Formats: sequence, C-alpha cells, structure tokens
Amino acid sequence: MNDQPSTAGAVAFDPAANGWDRVKAHNFGELVGPIWRRGDGLFGFVAGDKHRNHIGRVHGGMLMTFADQAMGMTGRRATGEKPHATIELNMQFMGAVELGDFVEAHCEVVRKTRSVLFIESKLKVGSRIVASGSGIWKILGEA
Repeated sequence: MNDQPSTAGAVAFDPAANGWDRVKAHNFGELVGPIWRRGDGLFGFVAGDKHRNHIGRVHGGMLMTFADQAMGMTGRRATGEKPHATIELNMQFMGAVELGDFVEAHCEVVRKTRSVLFIESKLKVGSRIVASGSGIWKILGEA
C-alpha cells in the first residue's frame, strides 16, 4: 500500500453534479452502491461508512465487488446486453482508499470471443491507481 495523501476530510464529491449518471441497481448491487457511470467503461462510487473495514479504510472486498460489477457492466455493453457470469477475477491492491474518496473504475474489454470476455480495470482515486483487476466472463446467451 502507498501512503500518498487522500481526499478524506474534503468536501464530498457529487457525481451527479459532475456529469455522472446513477446506475440502476438490483438486489446485491443496491447494497454496495450507489454506483455511477460516465460513458462506456467508466464507473465510480463515493466511499462511505458502509464500505469501511476495521481500520477505517475501504474494505478490499468492496473494491473487488466494485471492480467485478464495473467490468461486468462493461462486458454487457460489449455483448449487446447478453447475460454473462464471472469465471475468474484477479485483483492487486496498491493503495488505501479513505472514506469520502471517489473511486473510479476504468474498464476495457481486452478480448471478446463467441463465448468469453477478457476485461481489465484500473481503480483510481484522482490520478492515483489504488487497485488493478482482470477477469474472464462466460457469455451465457441472449438477454
């Protein structure tokens, strides 16, 4: 983990006022969000108290969940909204995320076949990369 300064204690970032659209969430997604979208492959969330671990920083499991959801939504767009399921998800954590930080997921489909998607994501707070992820999704069929 790096110890670079965070935006904790600063005025809370307002995604809606900055051109982000709220993602409509269902079931589990409602528990982790709200998640915001800007264009294709760019997602964000404001780190809140419900996301923290026992030492007061954002829990790594939340960052993995956010990356999985962001890459999954990127994959759905890439397949014309076909459903798919995560086969594999890998994460590397590089920096702490503080409460109040706005975390962005920059996602990219690296390869798409008829049956699987390979997607990568960089999680950032400002210009600082806090985590990197990659995964494979099985395309299940028609929406």
